[in-house]
Amino acid sequence: MTLKSAVEGREYTIRQINTNDEELNAFLFSLGCYVGEAITVVAHRKSGCTVSIKDARYNIDNHLAEAIRI
Repeated sequence: MTLKSAVEGREYTIRQINTNDEELNAFLFSLGCYVGEAITVVAHRKSGCTVSIKDARYNIDNHLAEAIRI
């Protein structure tokens, strides 16, 4: 399952991040978004979703939400 299909308000564990861009992987890691970390979808939006990682909230687009498997 991906973040795009996740239920709002439920905490999940990141199982895999499917990107071929090392720079994007490094950026996600700096946000605390890496395999084994807890993530919660706060809200789904038309262009993406709002997620909570380590007490911080981020907006991510649908393409990236599809790349993060939970």
